[in-house]
Amino acid sequence: MESDLKQYMNLFIEESKEHLQSMNDALLVLEKEKNNRELINEIFRVAHTLKGMAGTMGFTNMANLTHEMENVLDEIRNKGIKLSEDIVDILFECFDALDEIISYISEKGEEIDEQKDELISKLRGILKEEKIQESIEKGYDKEDKRLDEFVLNVIAEAKEKGFNPYKIQVYLRPDCMLKSARAFIVFNLLEKLGTIVYSNPSVEDIEDEKFDFSFTIILLTNATREELIEEIYGISEIDNVEVDLIQIEEKNKEKKIDNEKEMIMPNAKKEEKISNMRVVQDQGKKRIAKTVRVDIERLDSLMNLVSELIIVKTRIDELKDNSNIEEMTYAIEYLERITTSLHDAVMKVRMVPIERVFNRFPRMVRDLSKELDKKVNLVMHGENTEVDRTVIDEIGDPLIHLIRNSLDHGIEKTEDRIKLGKSEVGNILLKAYPDGNNVVIELSDDGNGIDFNKVKEKAVQIGLCTYEEVNEFSEEDLKNMLFEPGFSTSESITELSGRGVGLDVVKNKIESINGSIELETVKNKGTKFTIRIPLTLAIIQALLIKVANETYAIPLSSITEIIIIDKDNIRNLQGQEITLYRGKTIPIVRLDKLLGLNADEMTNEHIAVVVRKGDKEAALLVTSLIGQQEIVIKPLGKYLSNIRMFSGATILGNGNISLIIDVNSLI
Repeated sequence: MESDLKQYMNLFIEESKEHLQSMNDALLVLEKEKNNRELINEIFRVAHTLKGMAGTMGFTNMANLTHEMENVLDEIRNKGIKLSEDIVDILFECFDALDEIISYISEKGEEIDEQKDELISKLRGILKEEKIQESIEKGYDKEDKRLDEFVLNVIAEAKEKGFNPYKIQVYLRPDCMLKSARAFIVFNLLEKLGTIVYSNPSVEDIEDEKFDFSFTIILLTNATREELIEEIYGISEIDNVEVDLIQIEEKNKEKKIDNEKEMIMPNAKKEEKISNMRVVQDQGKKRIAKTVRVDIERLDSLMNLVSELIIVKTRIDELKDNSNIEEMTYAIEYLERITTSLHDAVMKVRMVPIERVFNRFPRMVRDLSKELDKKVNLVMHGENTEVDRTVIDEIGDPLIHLIRNSLDHGIEKTEDRIKLGKSEVGNILLKAYPDGNNVVIELSDDGNGIDFNKVKEKAVQIGLCTYEEVNEFSEEDLKNMLFEPGFSTSESITELSGRGVGLDVVKNKIESINGSIELETVKNKGTKFTIRIPLTLAIIQALLIKVANETYAIPLSSITEIIIIDKDNIRNLQGQEITLYRGKTIPIVRLDKLLGLNADEMTNEHIAVVVRKGDKEAALLVTSLIGQQEIVIKPLGKYLSNIRMFSGATILGNGNISLIIDVNSLI
C-alpha cells in the first residue's frame, strides 16, 4: 500500500502547494474583509480538501490540524463564532504549519513526527466547550434541517425530469478494516450511476470514520433498484444493502424554497440537468485553469532535442556555402522554419508567470510590517509577465532580500512619516514588464532613501577606503559601495538586517543568471531597484569572435557597439588601460592576455567590442569578428563551476566547442 502511495507523492505535493497558495491569498484579503463569507467558504474548502488528501496519503498530523481548522471555520460560517483579528492570526499560524509540513514532506518524503499540539489547542480554545459537546450529541443542526428541505425539493424536481430517487442503506461487515476507504469506493461507484444529493452521516464524518458500519445515501439515477443492488454487492466487505424508492407527498412536490436554493446554489437554474447537480458543492470555487503539469526533466529533454536541431541547422548552413545545389538551400530554409517554430513552442511551454514569485510577498510584507510596527501597503503590477522557469527559481531570493531591505531601511516609522508630511502608510511598488529579450523588475518605496553620508562613514569604518578617498567619490561610486561584500548601514543587529549579508548577495545572484541591477535613490523621497534578467537561459543570440586562434561567444544582449580603436588613443591610468568612448572614459580589457593566449600585436588599430553591465561599460579587444549566431548554452559542469570568466559553452556547427564569455565578471 505504501509503495502504491509513493507514486502519487509528487502530485500530492504540487496540489497541496496550490491549495496553500489559495488559502494564503484568501487569508490576506479576509484580514481586511472579515465579513466576506465567500472567503471563509474558500478557506474551509481548502482545509477540507487538504484534510482528505493528507488522510489518503497517511499524513495524520496534517489531517488532524486541518480537521481542527474545519471545526473553527464551520462555526464561523454558521455565525457561531465572530471572526476576530486573533482568529485570523491563528489561521495564519495554521497556514505556516501546513507550509512547513508540506516542505518537510517534499524534502524527506515523509511527514514530520511532531504534532502541532499547541496550535490544535489554540483552535479548540476558539470553540466553546458546550458547542463541541452539542455538536457531538446532536445529529442535526438548523443547517441540516434546511438541507433536508432542500433535498426534498431536489428529489421532487428530479422525479419530474424522469429520474428515480433511491434511499440506499449500506451495511459493512463488522470485520471491515478500512471503513472510510470502503465507503469511498461505494460513493465512487454510485456517482458513476447517478448523482448523490444526501448522505447520513455526512461525507466529512465518513472520511473521519465517525460512523459504525452503516451509512445512508440518497441517489438520483436512471438505474433500476436491481441494478443498484447488484453493483453494490460487487464491492467486497459489504454485509447488506437495502434500496428503497422514495415516494414524495404532493404537498412536498409543490413546496418551493427559493431562498434556500439561492443560499446553497446561487447560480443554478431550474433547467439544469440533474447530472450536473454536484455543482452545488463547487459554487464559489475559482475556475480551474486548463493546464498540464509537466516534469521539468521532460522539458529539459525536449529542449536538448531543439538544441541538437539548431546545431544541425548550423552545420548544414556551413555546407551550403560549399555547394551550389539549390535543393540544399530550400532544405535549410525549411529546417530553419521548423527549428524556429519548435524553439518558440518549447520556450512557451517553459515560460511561467512571474506571479509564482510575487504571490509569496503580500504575506511576507504583512508579517514584517507587524513585527516592525510599520504601516505598509504593497502594490504589485505585471504579475502575468512570463519568464523562463529556470529564471523564476533564481530570482525569488534576491527579491525577498530587497523587499526586507525596503521594509527595514526604507519605510519610516509612522510618526516619522507624519513629521515629514507623508501619509502614515508606506508604499512599496513591485512591477514587472517585458523589454525586448529581457524582463525588467522594478522595486520602489517612498521611504527615506539612502543617506550617502552614512555610506561614507561606514566605508571608512570597515576599511574600504580612507576619508580623503571617500570624499572624492561620486554618488555613483557610493551606490556601487552598497554592493560590496559585508557592507551594511544598519546601526543595530536585528532579525532583518545588520548581519553582514548585504546587497552583494543580491547582486551576485542576479549576475549569475546574466542579469543586472541598478539603484536610484533620493533622500526622504524613496529608493528604486531596477533588475534586468534574460527571458531564458537556454538559447541566446551571440556574437562569435576570434582571440588569437580560439573562438569565443559574447551574448548579444551585453554588447553595445563594435568599434575600431586607434593604438594612439589608448592611455594608461594607474596601471589600467583606458580609451575615450562617446565622450566618456571606459576601461580596456585585452582578452588575449586575460585568457593566456598569444595574439599577434596589431600595428595601428584594434577591433573592440564595447560591452555593458548596468551603466558600466568596457571595451574588449579581439583579434577578429566571425558574426552573429544563435547558440545553445551548455553548462560547464560542477568541476568548472568556479571559473567566473565563462558562463557556459556552446557547440558550433563544425563540432568545435566555444566558451561563452561572462561579461559581468570582466567589468
